[in-house]
Amino acid sequence: MTELLFNDAEWDFSTLDRTFRAIEDIAINELGLDVYPSQIEVISSEQMLDAYSSMAMPLMYSHWSFGKLFAREETLYRAGYAALAYEVVINSNPCICYLLEENTMPMQALVMAHAAFGHNHFFKNNYLFQQWTDAEGILDYLSFAKRYVSACEERYGREEVELTLDSAHALMNQGVFRYRRPPRPSRERQREKVRARLRYEEQAHNELWRTLPVGVDALAAPPVDDADETETGESKLPEENILYFLEKNSPSLRPWQREILRIVRSLAQYFYPQRQTKVMNEGCATFIHYTIMNRLYDKGLISAGALLEFLHSHTSVVFQPDFDDPRFSGINPYALGFAMMADIKRIAEDPTAEDREWFSGFAGTGDYMAVLRNAWANYRDESFIEQFLSPHLMRKLRLFALHDKAGAGAYQVTHIHDERGYRNTRATLARVYDVALADPNIQVARANLQSSRTLHLTFRPHHGVPLHQSSKEQVRAHIQRLWGHEVELEDEGAD
Repeated sequence: MTELLFNDAEWDFSTLDRTFRAIEDIAINELGLDVYPSQIEVISSEQMLDAYSSMAMPLMYSHWSFGKLFAREETLYRAGYAALAYEVVINSNPCICYLLEENTMPMQALVMAHAAFGHNHFFKNNYLFQQWTDAEGILDYLSFAKRYVSACEERYGREEVELTLDSAHALMNQGVFRYRRPPRPSRERQREKVRARLRYEEQAHNELWRTLPVGVDALAAPPVDDADETETGESKLPEENILYFLEKNSPSLRPWQREILRIVRSLAQYFYPQRQTKVMNEGCATFIHYTIMNRLYDKGLISAGALLEFLHSHTSVVFQPDFDDPRFSGINPYALGFAMMADIKRIAEDPTAEDREWFSGFAGTGDYMAVLRNAWANYRDESFIEQFLSPHLMRKLRLFALHDKAGAGAYQVTHIHDERGYRNTRATLARVYDVALADPNIQVARANLQSSRTLHLTFRPHHGVPLHQSSKEQVRAHIQRLWGHEVELEDEGAD
């Protein structure tokens, strides 16, 4: 008779280790997952609040907005209006997974399967994370950023540093490269840059640099030209990465402020793939934990009581309120992602004639994990929905398309459940997850660097949606603070 991994809700570290090994065996040997090494850490509720109040990063510089979010979340949690996250997972190598110490043992098993194998596999294999993030270097970079900002606060004053961070944070979504890879010098080139900066300081004999706090001295010197950055020496306009343009071209920023802008836009770039894969990432982790927990039960490693506790939590996670439910706030990414991946399994194992027509490439093959691993590696939310959302699931979720035209007295139903309607509904839903359409299209059009130093920006609306006047003024004010001179923002959609 197979011995249970655990008998009750209580846990200790030996039980966690034993359960982790059983989960790992299923994930690697049965599901074929490819993951970074996992680092499991159990933290308190206050540490969990702190973790996801500061961008869910294990090392983070100080900023008042993190404290404000912490106070808000703690108040809601203590009053019983909001629950804590069961886990936080970091896209790093090793993959760091924080488990809440208040979790019961069945929940610890669930979140290890969810985070240490579901998210972990997705982080390591999805093409966006491979192209745009450095899992091996992020922890070292966060450590540097924390020390650097702290040293700048000591040297230049917290208020001045926070003003720079305020504007950089406000422009974070305008600080990413969307259509080309960001300039990334090789590790040897990065080391050479540091050595060159040190040589600069030795040659300059400037007393100012010798009095800076530790953490600033070798990094606040005037920047060394980076041969790997294609725009060195000239500005190519228009430029949509506003933080990058300001870092390289602002006539008023000091070297330490440029480095802070670089830190913030590096973090924005790190999080950009997560913004594009919310449905897929959470769907992958949810599908993996659902599959693994059921396999543990099938193998006699967890009890029926543990399975029921898991199913209660899982059902809450994938719950999708109806449109007229007071709890409705849009499509739950966990619900949509999990439903699509479960549907892919159904199509691979037990397809209908309709499925064979729509998904001839994998319908009936039986190997659903091969299809999912391929999808997790090569798609983002928009393309995943466009490719894999089936008519069967659209009927099940009761999806159809509405057109809401400004000034009209009623909605117009544009796409229903027929051949054309399925395709158009799927395409319409896919566009909802196009991050490029969610962010305002603001670009640097012209910059007068010789006389007036006026910076000219243009805003191009998506589908006629204007930029709110107050938002427009706030954006302009933040850019002007970092530019140091007049900034003009032209709305190309205005009458």
